[in-house]
Amino acid sequence: MTMFSRPTASVLSAGIVCASAGTAFAGVGQPSPWQLGLQDAATPVMVDIAWFHNFLLWIITGIALFVLVLLAIVVLRFNARSNPTPSRTTHNSLLEVAWTMVPVIILVAIAVPSFRLLFVELDVPKPDLTVKATGKQWYWSYSYPDNGDFEFDSLLVADKDLKPGQPRLLTVDNDMVVPVNKVVHVLVTGADVIHSFAVPSFGIKIDAVPGRLNDTWFKATSEGVFHGQCSELCGKDHAFMPITVRVVNDAEFAAWVAAEKKNAGLLDAPSTAQAATGTRAQ
Repeated sequence: MTMFSRPTASVLSAGIVCASAGTAFAGVGQPSPWQLGLQDAATPVMVDIAWFHNFLLWIITGIALFVLVLLAIVVLRFNARSNPTPSRTTHNSLLEVAWTMVPVIILVAIAVPSFRLLFVELDVPKPDLTVKATGKQWYWSYSYPDNGDFEFDSLLVADKDLKPGQPRLLTVDNDMVVPVNKVVHVLVTGADVIHSFAVPSFGIKIDAVPGRLNDTWFKATSEGVFHGQCSELCGKDHAFMPITVRVVNDAEFAAWVAAEKKNAGLLDAPSTAQAATGTRAQ
């Protein structure tokens, strides 16, 4: 015995989803419980993507409602009881021109902002920083060729090691760190199989293909921690190779770079020749 009929249960389920989604629209850098729609934008490109998504949503909704109205008219006015003698009309020039031209106009209206968005995504501005991201089974490695070419691995943090506020399956031990309001050029490749580098709040997603160097870019306009994931099925631990990008101010970024270079043994030190010269001078 069920408590509700199917229509009643459907209405209740829809109500619960709508009620629960009240706080789900604001998600920056990571998904929110019961989230509807896209994560909030953290880059200009993602702002354009969100606008284009909403623009298409209005067009799709309008077309769907228009078709629904047409179907209702057909069902109500042209059924056998309401219209026992069907019309034998076979041609209407105005109608045929309309149903040809209206879709063309709609497609042009979609194409113009679509091409503009594609151009913005693919045309990389002059970068302030270059980071190389290499997908591996199953973690990411990052190198900074503009800052001494140091490299480090970024692995998932186990559930038992998570700190309060750190999201499960999205937190890593070593974040990719970049400065705020700077153009970051990301070079992406794979070391073994095809992976995909994706950060939703930045509006970037590009395949990491072994033997090939793809690239994308972003310019984060606010500081914070932004999460992504590998978005290409790459093996048994595909779900466990997240991406975490920490956006900081210039001073914090310079301090972080200095610390990483020290850890990698890349800080400037006297050369062997300089050391020998100093010894002779003494």
